[in-house]
Amino acid sequence: MIIEVNSEREMKDFGVKLGTLLRGGEIVELVGDVGAGKTTLTKGIGEGLSVAEDIQSPSFTISRIYEGRDALRLAHYDFYRLHDAGIMAHDLEEAIGDPETVTVIEWADIAQGVLPTERLTIRLTSPTEAKRELQIGAQGERYLKLSRELA
Repeated sequence: MIIEVNSEREMKDFGVKLGTLLRGGEIVELVGDVGAGKTTLTKGIGEGLSVAEDIQSPSFTISRIYEGRDALRLAHYDFYRLHDAGIMAHDLEEAIGDPETVTVIEWADIAQGVLPTERLTIRLTSPTEAKRELQIGAQGERYLKLSRELA
């Protein structure tokens, strides 16, 4: 499934929609070039999870944890600066294994050996300066259902 967004606001709104559908234990992999909108999308997911804090890119800190609604947490990872996820493997496994944590991973290709096969993958491309295309891929029944709800 491909979803087209034409502004930063639309990107965030899509994230809000996704965030409202999440119940905990989900893994969302974000794939895209620098400036494609991964962090903006994550900000929307956080808003949909009722995160009160301002979500910031964890490019330099690698990860950030935010408290949301219904005792849910948002674990936001950015592996852009890593060459190997080994340093973060244990931390990532804990987040993924927690049913009250929604895990969002930017530049997840670094962590492929640690991630379970069942997850939601969103590939962000920039055909023009303002327009973004989100290609939604789902592995596993839970994520197939989620992708249908996003359509």
